Amino acid sequence: MAGVSSDLIWLLVKRNNRYLVKRNGNSNASIQFSTEPNNLYNLNTFKYSGLANKKTVSIAAAGEGLSVVLGTTKTKKTNKPADSINRSVLKRDFRRMAKAVVNQVADNGYRPDLKNAALARLTAVHKSLRVAKAGHSKKSPKSTRKAIRN
Repeated sequence: MAGVSSDLIWLLVKRNNRYLVKRNGNSNASIQFSTEPNNLYNLNTFKYSGLANKKTVSIAAAGEGLSVVLGTTKTKKTNKPADSINRSVLKRDFRRMAKAVVNQVADNGYRPDLKNAALARLTAVHKSLRVAKAGHSKKSPKSTRKAIRN
């Protein structure tokens, strides 16, 4: 869909698509979420839409440790979906990951309007990874006290 404008695509997919999740009834005041890829806030709006926009940003957990994958869409490869996402694995501490996200999203002029949303998504993903990692190695305080006394 390289020759079609983003506005036209949004008009076609905003009310009915595979990823749309409606909550609180079917009225116009209901909240509409979206489970589409590359949608940072999971809201069904044009600004955050991964389907309608040519330039999108995604942040997800990587396979190992506290690493995070930052994905940006390549605008020149829209006809090749498998090659259209540029993925960067961020493995350092949180401040350096945040700086890398700001550099790639806002400072390079890619999508400066998504800077706060990308940082919020990075914070949420990193926090969930920290909780998951801490949950596996955490021991109960009673067992460690008994081991110290003996």
